[in-house]
Amino acid sequence: MATMAISVFKAHALQVVGKVARSKESLVITKRGMPLVQVIPYQPMVTTLAPGRLSSTLVFEKDIVTPLGEGIWEAAR
Repeated sequence: MATMAISVFKAHALQVVGKVARSKESLVITKRGMPLVQVIPYQPMVTTLAPGRLSSTLVFEKDIVTPLGEGIWEAAR
């Protein structure tokens, strides 16, 4: 992965962004030798909807009050 100092990027930003878009390779911008940001080529997000994908994670209980007992619910009055 290529790197570039932020001062050089600032001076040539349009050309650098164009190069990243054409080459489809990312670029790391550094400041004082430390990575600061990463410029990556745009890729449209592809999301596929899958109805019912989370259905196996649901748990259905018939009666959630009775296992605790009737008396505990009347204590809150």
